Amino acid sequence: MTNIQKPAVKPVDPRFSAGPTRKRPGWTLDALSDAALGRSHRSALGKAKLKEVIDLTRDVLEVPTDYRIAIVPASDTGAVEMAMWSLLGPRGVDVAAWENFGNAWITDAESQLPLKDLRIFTADYGQLPDLDQYTGDRDLVFTWNGTTAGVRVPNADFIPADRDGLTICDATSAVFAQQMDWPKLDVVTYSWQKNMGGEAAHGMLILSPRAVERLESYTPPWPLPKIFRMTKGGKLIESLFEGSTINTPSLLCAEDHLDALKWVKAQGGLKFMHDRADANAQILWDWIAKTDWIENLAEKDVERSNTGVCMKIVDPRVTALSKDDQAGFAKAIISLLGEENVALDFGAYRTAPPGFRIWASGLVEPSDIKALLPWLDWAFATVAADRL
Repeated sequence: MTNIQKPAVKPVDPRFSAGPTRKRPGWTLDALSDAALGRSHRSALGKAKLKEVIDLTRDVLEVPTDYRIAIVPASDTGAVEMAMWSLLGPRGVDVAAWENFGNAWITDAESQLPLKDLRIFTADYGQLPDLDQYTGDRDLVFTWNGTTAGVRVPNADFIPADRDGLTICDATSAVFAQQMDWPKLDVVTYSWQKNMGGEAAHGMLILSPRAVERLESYTPPWPLPKIFRMTKGGKLIESLFEGSTINTPSLLCAEDHLDALKWVKAQGGLKFMHDRADANAQILWDWIAKTDWIENLAEKDVERSNTGVCMKIVDPRVTALSKDDQAGFAKAIISLLGEENVALDFGAYRTAPPGFRIWASGLVEPSDIKALLPWLDWAFATVAADRL
């Protein structure tokens, strides 16, 4: 490994961050030239732009016609908490988590919401909990794709079709790359800055008719902040799902998201995004399979994420080090490739095992993934020669 020659070809775009992710290929500031800057989001033009985001979202994501779609504050976090605070309480709740962000919903359910009947399903990084414990008579909160663990649910078969409870799905790093089983999902949330390379702070909230029925028939016993309120007088605030947002959105960000949605549609739509994410992830998986110093953090192949591919360093010389030194070794590789402008922001999440998280969704050019791999081998050999 120490004699590996420094590669000559670099990725054209070194940005492999898991969020905010890179822009679509060919993006420039000109994509924002039609933004409704200086206009009220309540103006006819402002509302038309926001309604176009909603309509294009339905089109590109193939959302059922009877599901409601809203733009909400505070990114995916705001959307998930909006659903939890507004919908949970009338029946028992299960929360499933296997990485950092899923654990945040456990904190909300255990420590912030006074839920009387709560079950927690957890697993360590690299694994899924036993989701077959969910029987459908309770409400369920879960992440479809564990952003910081690279572990996803392979499908929604664990959710009974005839369930009585609601399912709240944090899909922020899955939507646009993995197939959402809409009949099994009552709430789907995500943010623009994950799979679509959008700017921060805007969340999307998609509600099934069953979720709307719960909203209109149930009043939580706890106070609801203004930014969580979706009903008035026991009825859904329909204008929220037509582009009249609760708070002031950025019309510049909305224009940016419109550009991304239009690009996806022009490339062939959702199938293009799914196929390219699969192909990009496969390039990484094939490299991992033939590389002895690295492994996929996801322990089962069927549960591997095709967006944020998470990997851990398994070279015995590194794993023999202290945890701090293992983390330092991984950070040295990350710093080296950052200095070379080969790969930026691709380190593992701070609470995950030392390693890397490389974004592989449909906005990433396969040629950039391929160009990155020799550099990873070179950087490992270089750091190993210096430290081991």
